[in-house]
Amino acid sequence: MSSAEGTGGIQVRNLQFSYGERPVLAGVDLSVGTGEIVGLLGPNGSGKSTLVKLLSGVLRPYGGSATLGGRELKDMAAREVARILAVVPQEPVFGFSFNALEVVLMGRHPHLAGLAFESDHDIARAKEALEKCGALEFAHRPVLELSAGERQRVVAARALAQEPEFLLLDEPSSFMDIRHQVELYDLIRSQADDEGTGVMAVLHDLNIAAEYCDRIYLLKEGRILASGPTTEVFTYANLKETFDTDVYVDVNALTGRMLVVPLSRKRKR
Repeated sequence: MSSAEGTGGIQVRNLQFSYGERPVLAGVDLSVGTGEIVGLLGPNGSGKSTLVKLLSGVLRPYGGSATLGGRELKDMAAREVARILAVVPQEPVFGFSFNALEVVLMGRHPHLAGLAFESDHDIARAKEALEKCGALEFAHRPVLELSAGERQRVVAARALAQEPEFLLLDEPSSFMDIRHQVELYDLIRSQADDEGTGVMAVLHDLNIAAEYCDRIYLLKEGRILASGPTTEVFTYANLKETFDTDVYVDVNALTGRMLVVPLSRKRKR
């Protein structure tokens, strides 16, 4: 049983979704509780990003049930959802060349009344979020002039400025170097541990998932193949079935976490 059970976290039951006649999600059960990091992993095309879009309200309608804080997502207004849940997309889109501070201030909009302007408090929270993400130096630079990795740090700051109870992360570190990946996931870990933020992270890096996630869901062809604590889910059999490739699974002697190494054809002989 996850810590989401009975707490009013994110609850997904028998979730189904199709693009036209093509089914993408077929009966997914999933939960995210406060203070935990849940990893969602699977091959390309397995439905991971679609699930994030459903939970953030971007895609509707859907079959089955998806609730946030005990309320059905399809019955909630976008502003209500945004007060509780923030998203860090894999490839953020910027329509105009706002500076980084302006982008982060967008995360404060769900908390503003009507057309009210941001207060000094909102600006302070935005700058604090930028600093947490190592992006305060970009505050007054046009976001379109930043590198992909720098922009992703700004988008992560926007999500933190939103002060959500839950974070949905869709490959948030895809364009970051290894230093900034570690800094980002250390920050996310502290958000979960110190602030009680519940996190669902779509990941491709199995070792990042092993290091930071409390629980794992393996998704393939729109169905959950395995779920549970990382140490129970990250087995050779589960990973082989999910990704259709051979891997070496062991325990990292330094960290005590799982260690996963893909095996080349040469090593398989």
